[in-house]
Amino acid sequence: MSGTITRRSVLALAAASGTLSGWLGRLAAHAAEQPAAKSCILLWMSGGPSHIDTFDLKPTAPINIRGEFRPINTAVSGIQISEHFPKFAQLMSHAAVLRSMSTVESDHQLATYHLHTGYQKRAGGVAFPSLGALVSQELGSQDFPLPNCVCIGAGPRHATRSGFLGPNHQPLDVTNPERGTDFLEPLTSQAEFNRQYDLVRRFNSSFEQSYGAEAARAHTAALDRAVRLMTAEQKQAFDVTREPDNIRDRYGRGAFGQGCLMARRLVETGVRFVEVMLGDGVGWDTHRDNFPRTKTLSTEADLGMAALIEDLRDRGRLDSTLVIWMGEFGRSPQTTSGGGRNHWARAWSSVLAGGGIRGGQVIGRTDAEGAEVVERPIRVTDFLATICTILEIDYTRSNRAPGSDRPIPIVDNTKPISIIKELF
Repeated sequence: MSGTITRRSVLALAAASGTLSGWLGRLAAHAAEQPAAKSCILLWMSGGPSHIDTFDLKPTAPINIRGEFRPINTAVSGIQISEHFPKFAQLMSHAAVLRSMSTVESDHQLATYHLHTGYQKRAGGVAFPSLGALVSQELGSQDFPLPNCVCIGAGPRHATRSGFLGPNHQPLDVTNPERGTDFLEPLTSQAEFNRQYDLVRRFNSSFEQSYGAEAARAHTAALDRAVRLMTAEQKQAFDVTREPDNIRDRYGRGAFGQGCLMARRLVETGVRFVEVMLGDGVGWDTHRDNFPRTKTLSTEADLGMAALIEDLRDRGRLDSTLVIWMGEFGRSPQTTSGGGRNHWARAWSSVLAGGGIRGGQVIGRTDAEGAEVVERPIRVTDFLATICTILEIDYTRSNRAPGSDRPIPIVDNTKPISIIKELF
């Protein structure tokens, strides 16, 4: 009924304020009016893609190692990658392939956490912030109505959280890019929504005045911030249906491709960090049927990543937007009896494009079987410190967790960090 507050309306407001609490209090300001700052788009390949079947092929190795895929030439002489990345191959001058990555974790959850935070997960230990939360803190605008960190697609949510940085830097999760933020739309007419919102605010104000509780003030602030996002003009960036069909087709009509398109729209609007995930369910975890599954996933990744880089370049945003392609580790050189590859943390590949880096190069080398790093080893801390440097973030700076006086470096510095200087 139009004259009453419905349970559904109250629940919608409560859900919005609870889920979006912390970062919704930023007032509208167009991206063009913001100080120049870099953005980052992380293309997360959940499950650990095989480096030997993507960006570090071994065509002269025995068949049980080299597998079924053939290498193809790229736009840069001397660099070859998998035949299932033909579109990205033509953009190699903008990218650097890091073939000497390694991590100490070979468990999916632990490695994913390590790659996102730079720290190893310990039971009962500090909840470290993800790269996205750090970018939000360091580069995000305080007067921007959208979150400075967005995660698109199904994937490892446990590793993308803001940790001790708190709700101000918690990502907004968009599970289905086709839906965008339609869950933020009022469930009634705008006039009725405003009337109900005003009444809820008066109820909250009365409670707050009576009890003076901090929780009540926080709830009121979260509710106000949720509504500001719901009415922000910039939220249109989440609506990929505003793009022409030919553009959407170029990205691929799957969730990953449309997620890449949404990521481009978001960074153009002023969002500083977007993560797009590919690999719902088992994803790249190819213990069986490695080759047909990797072919399908590679084709999907190639479409979305290539279209994203092309559009950023053509729209003048590539130098200020770093695109990262990676998973939590690689896959074993030896194939299994089921035609799969197992986890392999000792040697694997990642890819960087844009962000002002020197592209058209391969950094590092693995042995003839892709089993060990033999040239220019890159640890996780080295990698993340380099990402921070590209984004002009001081990785040596420290944060402090609430209730603790212990400084916590942005990147774990328990060992000397080696910046990948070849990128600059």
